[in-house]
Amino acid sequence: MLEGCKSAKERWGGVSDLIDGWLNERQNMLVLYCSMTGADPQGDDSRPLQEKLRNFCQLLVDYVSAGHFEIYEQLEQEAVEFGDKDALASSQQLFKAIQKNTGACLDFNDSCETLGNIAELQATLSMIGETLEERFSLEDQLIAMLHNSHKDEAGEYAVG
Repeated sequence: MLEGCKSAKERWGGVSDLIDGWLNERQNMLVLYCSMTGADPQGDDSRPLQEKLRNFCQLLVDYVSAGHFEIYEQLEQEAVEFGDKDALASSQQLFKAIQKNTGACLDFNDSCETLGNIAELQATLSMIGETLEERFSLEDQLIAMLHNSHKDEAGEYAVG
């Protein structure tokens, strides 16, 4: 999952400050996620698990919110400005899938306070990991459809 994040940054990094910042948030969230699941790529995060979980939930909510209230709107607006009706029509299925995924992310956030033990936490983290992997794939498709398809037409046009 972390490698996929790096790959997305390589494909879209520098295209827009807004997308760059958002992809950095994604990477920060994934590093923290990995530190909680024992797959810590940096191996130096010694904060207590409860603190990591609290920070992860905050990053998750911030990331999901930024997607819905900043990134997706900007991507959609760009397609509107370029008159890309096909991309706008196709993107509606992605938006529906992302919306459903958002519900799962918010449910995870709400459930974090009631997790009783480490085994339950690890099972829940595994599920949110799968949810995030799906989300990142959907978002990458959305960026490709609504932004990358216009970058040659736009020259130096940047979202935001």
